[in-house]
Amino acid sequence: MSEEEVQPQETTEETNGAENGAVPEIELIIKASTIDGRRKGACLFCQEYFMDLYLLAELKTVSLKVTTVDMLKPPPDFRSNFEATPPPILIDNGLAVLENDKIERHIMKNIPGGHNLFIQDKETATRTENVYSKFKLMLLKRDDPSKNVVLSYLRKVNEHLETRGTRFLTGDTMCCFDCELMPKLQHIRVAGRYFVDFEIPEELEHLWRYMYHMYQLDAFTQSCPADQDIINHYKQQQGTRMKKHEELETPTFTTSIPATIRP
Repeated sequence: MSEEEVQPQETTEETNGAENGAVPEIELIIKASTIDGRRKGACLFCQEYFMDLYLLAELKTVSLKVTTVDMLKPPPDFRSNFEATPPPILIDNGLAVLENDKIERHIMKNIPGGHNLFIQDKETATRTENVYSKFKLMLLKRDDPSKNVVLSYLRKVNEHLETRGTRFLTGDTMCCFDCELMPKLQHIRVAGRYFVDFEIPEELEHLWRYMYHMYQLDAFTQSCPADQDIINHYKQQQGTRMKKHEELETPTFTTSIPATIRP
């Protein structure tokens, strides 16, 4: 297992209860890279909860430690503690929370400041749902109709951002919807280009501007897997073997936006 003490570079706000260092210590166990078994893997849920908790660590309501586990060769202590349960796993004061919906509920109800991340917004939920499932279908079908469906869903997100006129999906501060959507957009961008030559059109300028703002945030960049890990994630799903040279590649991270887009 590889451990990393997460120390946000920038604190945006002090919160009540954080004085005297009396903040809960939270550990998040995430899947490791399927390439080197150490760096962050390309699990969407792992990145989503990493982002949630990173934002809370920035506010100094929690102290966060992130541990990566190679699920191809899990260490004995992991197997004895969690058997075959795959990450993400959240550990709060010795309590292990194992299922995704329970992790989300625990962050919302039991971790200081967590309730502020989980806001209710039916319109945002409607506009962002199904984007990822349509992307998975595009990877399977690899045809123009499936690409057009993904485009139509991305346009809905673009229109939503245009209507709201805010930096993020529900306002000018991040919330749970952003932590859920942005990792999916990164997968669509990186894996879509690699497998089916799919590119997010430059005309979706509000979506690109949104991605630009996300790329500026430590919560995203610190939790984001390498391009190679995102690609290998889908190769494994398709039963395609990784080539030797891919194991030796220096990790790259796509975080640029088109030159035509003004942030």
